[in-house]
Amino acid sequence: MILKSLLKFLEDKKIKYEIIKHKTVYTAIDAAGTQHVKPDEIIKTLVMNLDNKYALALISASKNLDKDKFKKAANVWAKKNNAKVVKIIGFAKEIWMKKNLKGGVGATPPFGELIEMPTLVDAFLLKQKNLFINTGDYEYSVKLSRAGFEKAIGKEMFKGTFSKKK
Repeated sequence: MILKSLLKFLEDKKIKYEIIKHKTVYTAIDAAGTQHVKPDEIIKTLVMNLDNKYALALISASKNLDKDKFKKAANVWAKKNNAKVVKIIGFAKEIWMKKNLKGGVGATPPFGELIEMPTLVDAFLLKQKNLFINTGDYEYSVKLSRAGFEKAIGKEMFKGTFSKKK
């Protein structure tokens, strides 16, 4: 089931969106295949552990996370927000995600505002015309224009360059 909080979030911000029903998928790259869209347009939402504080890293399904570049971006974000310097980064553990996030592992929507987490967006995503996001359900995605996505994230968005080719 699509998270009602996600749809309310988009509607409250007056974001136009399209709900896409598709076969059950558990990875961003599979979502691209089943929806017949470029993997560049699928947002992969990674939940990152930054010294036991959590943040979202958004990258394209066609890319991998460059942890060194992400750590640098996270520290630029931390400095701008008067937060502590990040020393250790890693992916959030599955058990933590199941306990703390709605939607489950692999279905986390990309809006940190919904779950009170900072959102770091890889600049490559912002070059795409349309973006497809997780909805908290493995059988639905939401299509947004890039402008709609940027409006939805708003002032919470921190842009950086932290992806690399697969």
